[in-house]
Amino acid sequence: QVQLVESGGGLVQTGGSLRLSCAASGSIFGINNMGWYRQAPGNQRDLVATITSGGNTNYADSVKGRFTISRDNAKKMVFLQMNSLKPEDTAVYYCHATIRLNEVITRLYWGQGTQVTVSS
Repeated sequence: QVQLVESGGGLVQTGGSLRLSCAASGSIFGINNMGWYRQAPGNQRDLVATITSGGNTNYADSVKGRFTISRDNAKKMVFLQMNSLKPEDTAVYYCHATIRLNEVITRLYWGQGTQVTVSS
């Protein structure tokens, strides 16, 4: 059974930094794209950043220059370094990954979410 487990959320003041981590575990043949979404109360879940297995990255305009996504393929982990945090970054952050279960089956998985709160 495949799981994604996030860690690193918390409460920080405006201008502060946090680093989110997400670890994939279970019967995994390989991992394609990994990334982060976020959802604030009353809002839809929005893309924050993604990274391919080769290291190509994509960011939402609202976080460019402040957030950095990275991954460790050997450890099956993805990270999100968040700097210069703003109150509008407050949300539940979800890890996601496109995981190959075998040579034929690929599925999208989500983590349980971790709360990030930025106080003004």
